[in-house]
Amino acid sequence: MRIAVGSLMQETNTFVPFKTTVETFENVYIHRGDAVLTDFGDTRTEVPAFLHVLREAGAEIVPLLAAMALASGPVERTSFDFLLNDLVARLRAAGPVDAVLLALHGALVVEDASDGDAEIVGRVREALPPGTPIGVSLDLHGHITSAMLQPDVFYVGYQEYPHIDQWETGERTARLLLEVLAGQRHPVMALTKRPLLVSPVNARTGNEPLATIVRAARAMEEAGEVLHASVFPVQPWMDVPDLGFAVLVCADKDQQAAQRAADRLADMAWQARAQFEPDLVPLDEAIQIGLTSEGLTTVGDVGDSPSGGSAADSGAVLRALLAAGADRGPRLSLLTTCDPEAAAEAAKAGVGATVTLRIGHKRTRDGEPLTVTGRVKTVTDGDFTMHDAGAQGLLCHLGLTAVLAIGAIRLVIRSLPAFEWDTGVYTSAGLDLREAALVFVKSPSHFRVAYTPLSARVLIADTPGTTCANMRRIPFRNVTRPLYPLDDINSQP
Repeated sequence: MRIAVGSLMQETNTFVPFKTTVETFENVYIHRGDAVLTDFGDTRTEVPAFLHVLREAGAEIVPLLAAMALASGPVERTSFDFLLNDLVARLRAAGPVDAVLLALHGALVVEDASDGDAEIVGRVREALPPGTPIGVSLDLHGHITSAMLQPDVFYVGYQEYPHIDQWETGERTARLLLEVLAGQRHPVMALTKRPLLVSPVNARTGNEPLATIVRAARAMEEAGEVLHASVFPVQPWMDVPDLGFAVLVCADKDQQAAQRAADRLADMAWQARAQFEPDLVPLDEAIQIGLTSEGLTTVGDVGDSPSGGSAADSGAVLRALLAAGADRGPRLSLLTTCDPEAAAEAAKAGVGATVTLRIGHKRTRDGEPLTVTGRVKTVTDGDFTMHDAGAQGLLCHLGLTAVLAIGAIRLVIRSLPAFEWDTGVYTSAGLDLREAALVFVKSPSHFRVAYTPLSARVLIADTPGTTCANMRRIPFRNVTRPLYPLDDINSQP
């Protein structure tokens, strides 16, 4: 067997005032050709899982291109074409292949097209003889469209959120592809959508109401009714038509069985729509709880989440901490910001220096920068390997990073936005979470995997920004209406 492997992953936020470029991908990774086989190391994500399964099966692996960008604005057309053309050219140059495996996100928007993932799949199909199977893994927050359902293509989505099964999803996708090539399976796909937006704060698969729906999906698989049933609560910070909750089911030959399963799971989500309301705490209240309570209080700053596409440069939390007197507290308060100019100034001044910096709102420009004075505690290159569950082994690039001590506040000033899923965001800068009263994490839910074991309590603050947790505060213009909870919909859609 000759099986080609590729990936082009990005999650788009259409509300930020900047675009995704090739450089944005380079800040995470772009592996070309043989580097796809070697440069992932021990990373527990989809492409390494593809490679593991194929090697076990003795298949000849044809490496194409694997590229990933942190969530950001729409992908520039020239950058998208540059990467996709590279992937497709490598596929055409490889000669005949028996099948293709792709790791996609499912929520990639190009600046002139709202469905980048369907375009990726379509371009790959054009480079193959008809009938060549393509297996695709997807993130649970994908924006699933009917255009993605193409002949000879099957999809398998993450089963978990927080995303702790990226490797396992890659395994499931690759093993099904091998069964297709052996003539043991003949996958067909069915899609059902509902006009429902779910805040990622309350879309965890281990918590209600999604937990019941996920258990029903697993029961369908275990009973042999379907091969894979994937639910997609969708990343909500995309102002595109047909946004909503999706269910994508893969069955063996039986299209009607796939459709019945998809309809049933989508109906369960719709019936539970009111239960998806997020439990948010006002920012000032979250700070007071942390400053006055025993143990560590971890607070999700969802509104400024770089894993959802924000610039991670909001000053809202720092301003609120200073107003609450956290800088004069007996224990530490930890937070991060992305500000390459401030990081460079602090690094130039050097460890031990006292500096005055203008912090925040330099990319989003949705607020005024703060002027703060503090002492430079540490300066690092910002590189660390993620070790907490979800993407273990992935090298994280924060760029030049400085820790500024503003009294009892420790502000980690980095140069690049990056995942805040992992405690390494702080520990790589020399900070000990056990010494803190408060730690803020710019993430809706995934951070819970790493931070909950260390915390006396975990709160989600109702912070402003381009990734705000309150669906009613998102300034949609292009989504298909009506859409719950923006609109009061009482009947079955």
